[in-house]
Amino acid sequence: MKRRKFVKGALSFSALAAATPLLAHDELIPNYQLPEDHLPREIRLKTVLEPFEIHIDPGQFALFWTLPKKKALRYTVGIGRPGLYEAGEFHVGAKREWPYWTPTPAMIKREPDRYAQFANGVPGGLKNPLGARALYLFQPGRGDTYLRIHGTNDPSTLARRVSNGCARLVNDQVIDLYDRVPMETRVVLHPIA
Repeated sequence: MKRRKFVKGALSFSALAAATPLLAHDELIPNYQLPEDHLPREIRLKTVLEPFEIHIDPGQFALFWTLPKKKALRYTVGIGRPGLYEAGEFHVGAKREWPYWTPTPAMIKREPDRYAQFANGVPGGLKNPLGARALYLFQPGRGDTYLRIHGTNDPSTLARRVSNGCARLVNDQVIDLYDRVPMETRVVLHPIA
């Protein structure tokens, strides 16, 4: 099956087990009370994908960390608002723990009342919009795309189109994903169907 057809149902899955938490909890991170369907779980894919890649299916608000034998870890994510979600192929070009955040000039121009106050940046920490960890998405010939897969301290933003293009997970889940994903990992943000 061609990867282009991937979004048209290939990301459907069957749960391998009940929603058993896959995470160890960091005492510095709030313990978010998430609905059971927002907990990460190991699933079986209905198509073969290369293991150890990230695939984001915007229709399911799902991030898949692919594993051998048609398995994957599925995380619930928030994605880019209409007009800001960017489908494409990327790779992890940088990783940061408790990343520093500065809004892009485009963000400040779009929403100056919201972002201009942060033009000089926000140090890493629980109040930083990038949360506990960030994977920086790059493309050949373009470099840093300013798209991230990052944490959030606001679980109400999961399973919604809320960001400026990034995908977000709650902090304990992004720590789990971050620890699994090496540099140069292939990342596919699939088109919105």
